Amino acid sequence: MPKIIVAIDGYSSCGKSTTAKQVAQQLNYAYIDTGAMYRAVTLFFIQNHISISNPREIQKALSDIHITFRRHKEKGTNDTYLNGLNVEDEIRKMYVSEQVSTVSAIGDVRHALVAQQQRMGKSKGLVMDGRDIGTVVFPQAELKIFMTADSMIRAQRRQLELLGKGELIGLAEIAENLKMRDHIDTTRDESPLRQAEDAIYIDNSLMTLDEQVEMVVRLADEQIGLVLRSREINDIS
Repeated sequence: MPKIIVAIDGYSSCGKSTTAKQVAQQLNYAYIDTGAMYRAVTLFFIQNHISISNPREIQKALSDIHITFRRHKEKGTNDTYLNGLNVEDEIRKMYVSEQVSTVSAIGDVRHALVAQQQRMGKSKGLVMDGRDIGTVVFPQAELKIFMTADSMIRAQRRQLELLGKGELIGLAEIAENLKMRDHIDTTRDESPLRQAEDAIYIDNSLMTLDEQVEMVVRLADEQIGLVLRSREINDIS
């Protein structure tokens, strides 16, 4: 059976990562959370007091950063490791969220991580979510999804996620943070968040997680079938 790349882009806290993880599990594909990669870089910058206005410091820092994902057997999830240390919980905290869009807008940061992401997808069989997957990282992906949701629903989802990790943050503060991140993500010079022309638009405001996953898996199966039929036609000809 041929393998494809599923690229899922969208706004912060719209549920794309949760959907992407479950889609990858059902397809038996690898899953890469690019947002976690940018969060890991942001965490490194914060911990090491890297000046985001100093290109030399940024380049040196990027050469010292190694990001990997490892399967957590008990939780059944992929955890993010920064230079060998599990930072999955730390990178989700609010102080990282407040800085991640600014760090993600830095050209050198994006170039370094996009190159790494493209290497990860060379063998296909991959579900990747982020802001520029269908437009920059994998513009030739067989299936592109652009996911969004109502802004207040996104804020509520984010608040629940933080509560689950022991952080009590007011809804207004979270909504303002998401508004700021949306502005930076959509207006930055390097790889701004936008819907690819051939991406399928999904507003999941009123959808359950199961409904989202079912829809994307169905779309992926359709694309896999198209790739298979194309190969069969080429073999015959």
